[in-house]
Amino acid sequence: MRVTKHEHAALTIRDQGKTLIVDPGSFTDPLFDLGDVVAIALTHEHPDHWTPDHLDRILGQYPGIPIFGPEGVAKAAAGFDITVVHPGDTVEVGPFALRFFGGTHNEIHSSIPVIDNVGILVNGTFYYPGDSYAVPGGAEVILLAAPVGAPWLKIGEAMDFVLAVAPRQAFATHDMTLSVIGRTMGRARLKWAAEQGGGEFLELEPGDSADI
Repeated sequence: MRVTKHEHAALTIRDQGKTLIVDPGSFTDPLFDLGDVVAIALTHEHPDHWTPDHLDRILGQYPGIPIFGPEGVAKAAAGFDITVVHPGDTVEVGPFALRFFGGTHNEIHSSIPVIDNVGILVNGTFYYPGDSYAVPGGAEVILLAAPVGAPWLKIGEAMDFVLAVAPRQAFATHDMTLSVIGRTMGRARLKWAAEQGGGEFLELEPGDSADI
């Protein structure tokens, strides 16, 4: 299974010639050369994780593929056919087994309503929490996509999240809100956290991939 990082929070996952797309949002360039796409998974409704333009473009090439997301996504993307998923749900599409965790977006501020968010575990080995620190209980995570920069993120809490998951490998995502210096500093903190559990931190730039 190959996981590719794209700008900000977008990811593509390929296995057995099939592709799963995760969180193609407003900070992500149009995605091309996607192979045989079988599904889209959206962690939550914020526009940096999905846009109508991205969905229209992808569905234009791969009509009828399912889009999975929590109830907040179904409401925000009312013009699209969203298959609603909840924490604890599992679905299978193509070679991908998806299990969902968490349920809520991390708090930005007490004045801002908390929305739905699901973390996504793919084939029991790759995990991406969306905008949360939801830990995939019971999973032995081989590769973790760890958020590194956001209005809701404190780097010490992000480090604690990596420590709690204790993946074999990790890379930083959700990073377009950071300067180059800020991204470098954040990655260094996540690298330290990954190494405490004997893991390895991968310096992935948009377009770079990691194999499981």
